[in-house]
Amino acid sequence: MANLSVGIVGLPNVGKSTLFNALLKKQVALEANYPFATIEPNVGVIEVPDARLPVLAEIVKTQKIVPAIVEFYDIAGLVKGASKGEGLGNKFLSHIREVAAIIHVVRLFEDKNVSHISDQINPAQDLQIIEEELMFADLGTLDKQKEPRNNASKEETAMYQLVQRVKTRLNEGVPVRNQGLSSEDLVMIRQLNLLTIKPVIYCVNCSLEQIENAEETERQVRVILGSLNDTRIDSGQARMTENFMLFNPLVETTLDVMIKKAYETLNLISFLTGGEKEVRAWTITKGTLAPQAAGVIHTDFEKKFIKADIVTYEDFKQAPGWLKARESGLVQIVGKDYEMREGDIVEFKIGA
Repeated sequence: MANLSVGIVGLPNVGKSTLFNALLKKQVALEANYPFATIEPNVGVIEVPDARLPVLAEIVKTQKIVPAIVEFYDIAGLVKGASKGEGLGNKFLSHIREVAAIIHVVRLFEDKNVSHISDQINPAQDLQIIEEELMFADLGTLDKQKEPRNNASKEETAMYQLVQRVKTRLNEGVPVRNQGLSSEDLVMIRQLNLLTIKPVIYCVNCSLEQIENAEETERQVRVILGSLNDTRIDSGQARMTENFMLFNPLVETTLDVMIKKAYETLNLISFLTGGEKEVRAWTITKGTLAPQAAGVIHTDFEKKFIKADIVTYEDFKQAPGWLKARESGLVQIVGKDYEMREGDIVEFKIGA
């Protein structure tokens, strides 16, 4: 099962390591008031909070609970020119390629004791620097794609044409995720592992006063993000400006909020399994069919899938348990075309 991996990025001294430490609720990353305090990405593997799991464990009489997990990567600060190797640019950009989504930390708070790389607090400019560096890096990747030979296959020709289209839009300042690519295009270009194709959550590092005035601060943030996106978002992509959260290290920041944002951004849901051995949460993409969900547990299960018993969490809790849920007619028997839903409790029936 692939873990949900999220990279925390931003300019130096905007609060990336502070956010990382708040999420992990322990001091794992070095916090220092100078650029490049983080050289290697700190990786934190943490549990996804799920109040349903201990309830299931009590019903099925097991001590073992295995939650879904998320990996947070604290990636060192990017600077202007990172795509050309400035700072420790190339290394950091390669770290970003490994993650499924990006948390982009931007500094809104004023504090003379915490230096800023450009000596002024300008969130719109800071956001633009990171966005441009990621786009420049993607252009570098696309420039390496060779024009197909005369005897090229239809697929090779289509890929090259797609690369040219994506390059044109990047040169116009449109990140790949906002180019309105079709699902077929996205499948084709996935192999290039482009940086600006990854979904972004903007995490705005605020003062306590800015947090207390959340309504006004959120209005300010929407203006800042709007200036970044401006008219460069294709029709239907404008919801990106809502994909942000406010943060202050002295305010209790719940992991639940960040996980929920990450799950929404990546279009993920969880299904649950429960028996005497363990109860467990499994992460899948929304729209996954039952056989593919079974394959998340074990690759052989997808090929040998016969059917699945499904019951909702509420019904399982109310019954309680598999036996009484079956006796009450609460268990649905589904086949290969069943689309998994958030919180489904499942028993897969697998052939020999």
